[in-house]
Amino acid sequence: MTIEAIGALLEKEFPQAFYPGCGLTIERANYGDVRIRKAFHEDHLRPGGTVSGPTMMELADFAMYVAVFSAAGPQPLAVTTNLNINFLRKPAAADLIAEARLMKVGKRLAVGEVTLYSDGESEPVAHVTSTYSLPVQK
Repeated sequence: MTIEAIGALLEKEFPQAFYPGCGLTIERANYGDVRIRKAFHEDHLRPGGTVSGPTMMELADFAMYVAVFSAAGPQPLAVTTNLNINFLRKPAAADLIAEARLMKVGKRLAVGEVTLYSDGESEPVAHVTSTYSLPVQK
């Protein structure tokens, strides 16, 4: 699926204004390889000035969801079955970038990894592995 097709699907399936308007932007969507940007907002900060873990987990999960669409087509009923995150360093108070890559897409499961970066930084702030369950095709 293209960026435009994925965006239209998200708009249709999440009319409660999750997308667009949530600060997430799809910057690249190739087969099983996507780049997502989460716009920085001060609400994402926790004490100590670091971006919160839930903010980073939301971005990683969304990036995997988009990666699944990019490879398996429109699968709005796909769900996360596992998400493991390793926080590597304190993210800057800046946009977050997610680089997601699917490692395997099967009939029932999609497995991938996501690397999160602070915009403008070369070192990752978190590494994620995740598995999505794909609905049975009829």
